[in-house]
Amino acid sequence: MELTGAQIVCESLLQEGVDTIFGLPGGAVLPFYGALSAYPGLRHILVRHEQAAAMAADGYSRATGKVGVCSATSGPGATNLVTGLASAQMDSVPIVCITGQVPRAAIGRDAFQETDITGITLPVTKHNYLVMDVRDIAPAIKEAFYIARTGRPGPVLIDIPKDVLAGEKIEFVWPDEVDLPGYTPPGAPEPQQVAAAASLINEAQRPIIMAGHGVLISRAWDELRQLAEKAQIPVITTLLGIGALPTDHVLNLGMPGMHGMAYASLAIDRADLVVSLGARFDDRVTGRIADFAPNAKIIHCDVDPSEFNKNVIADVPVLGDLKLSLRALIPMVNSNVHLDWVQETDRLRNEHPSLFIRKSDELLPQQVLKELSDITGGDSIIVTGVGQHQMWAAQHYGYREPNSLITSGGSGAMGFEVPAALGAKVGRPDKTVWSIAGDGGFQMTLCDLATAAENNIDVKYAILNNGSLGMVRQWQDFFYEKDFFATIYSGNPDFVKLAEAYGIRGIRVTRQDEVAGAIEEAMETPGPVVVDFVVKEDEFVFPMIPAGESVNEMLEEPNSQGVGVESA
Repeated sequence: MELTGAQIVCESLLQEGVDTIFGLPGGAVLPFYGALSAYPGLRHILVRHEQAAAMAADGYSRATGKVGVCSATSGPGATNLVTGLASAQMDSVPIVCITGQVPRAAIGRDAFQETDITGITLPVTKHNYLVMDVRDIAPAIKEAFYIARTGRPGPVLIDIPKDVLAGEKIEFVWPDEVDLPGYTPPGAPEPQQVAAAASLINEAQRPIIMAGHGVLISRAWDELRQLAEKAQIPVITTLLGIGALPTDHVLNLGMPGMHGMAYASLAIDRADLVVSLGARFDDRVTGRIADFAPNAKIIHCDVDPSEFNKNVIADVPVLGDLKLSLRALIPMVNSNVHLDWVQETDRLRNEHPSLFIRKSDELLPQQVLKELSDITGGDSIIVTGVGQHQMWAAQHYGYREPNSLITSGGSGAMGFEVPAALGAKVGRPDKTVWSIAGDGGFQMTLCDLATAAENNIDVKYAILNNGSLGMVRQWQDFFYEKDFFATIYSGNPDFVKLAEAYGIRGIRVTRQDEVAGAIEEAMETPGPVVVDFVVKEDEFVFPMIPAGESVNEMLEEPNSQGVGVESA
């Protein structure tokens, strides 16, 4: 079967089990799109901005566990993918991006819409390719998917010149296997490392487990639960680890760090052992490194050896696939109760409640998230961007299942929530998907409401509208003498009318007694819905550990003691 390069791309994607591509065509990639129209097994979803293509592929990947796929043309089309690639790279999300490039003879000649996209994306991809021969297309795609999904996952970009896509026809041969000498993803851990880790756990009096994104990536949530319950070890979850253990599990202490639960951060401070599972000791968790877990030894389990000792020195590093590492570790860990330690963490929870929502006559954003959690029973996929809304979603929604929070964690990309929610819903049509946005981030990618409307993608968009860049404003209030420069909006659109302009149902909420009804109406309305929650304009996220400080400098909610209602 002799095929063009473009047809080989399509056949190769089918071989990899791809069913959906998020993309936007252009001149250099048109041969691929010309072939794509003849492949009904490959659903193409036309986005309105290439950044949305990469972020939708990210959301699709996290919701399904599969490799997300996106496409774009050369030059500005390809460069518009970069923010989405950077977010996927920081959060270890497997996506493959297919980009068109100017013809081979024009490369290096400043041709129209020529950009060295492999050079640009080198720092924000796990690997990338410039395919200069049609014979290399199928092997490159086979390798790209293998690299994207194995070891520590990440994005891979394949750049293909237009004449390679549209020129010579060759016999299509799908490789039986990849040949990548030098790339050997870790498998099972070394027994000596596992034994050393088990010994530290068995000796510890105040151990704590820190579950990161690696637990979800390796699908090791059952093993996490078995370890925690067998030895009765309290569990904290990083932002990207939320959902690894149900929020309401008795051993779940929640999220620590800059805006985590105060009692979780205080538990780290008092622990004598931290067992890190697939977490990278991000600065938002550790604060000032010198003061992080000052009394604790560190076990660091990870699939990426470059993470060891990068931020926090590990007493015992355990290199390997996390699921395999936990399966080896659990039989060697003694059953325990750690009664005094569990009771101490309970006291910390009572003394530093962190999740009380104070009584107020105004509409508070925390209330919106709590009511959303109560109404959905935690049985939704929540997708956020970055900022105050992200932290409130992490704090006040009760997550019951793995991969039920999808957020731009490491990169912290505003606007991520709109397209990533599209991808999540396409990948999981059986789940209710809520996109939680601030009014600032929402306006960065709202053009892709058109994508939701055109494809009737049933995402519910909740805007926590405080008329400002809320987190930036909070920092200005705390640390920059209330100099609210360039953070307060005076020209926000009417989001309800904007939704209606796209043919989408729009709902505005300004009072507390309207919240539940609006959420229920949105969920009962077929297709996408935008709900504009006009919330208190100067509400702040608490607790807060200032950047570079320790738990001893934590700022707790001034009104958290004994007023309001307890959240998730």
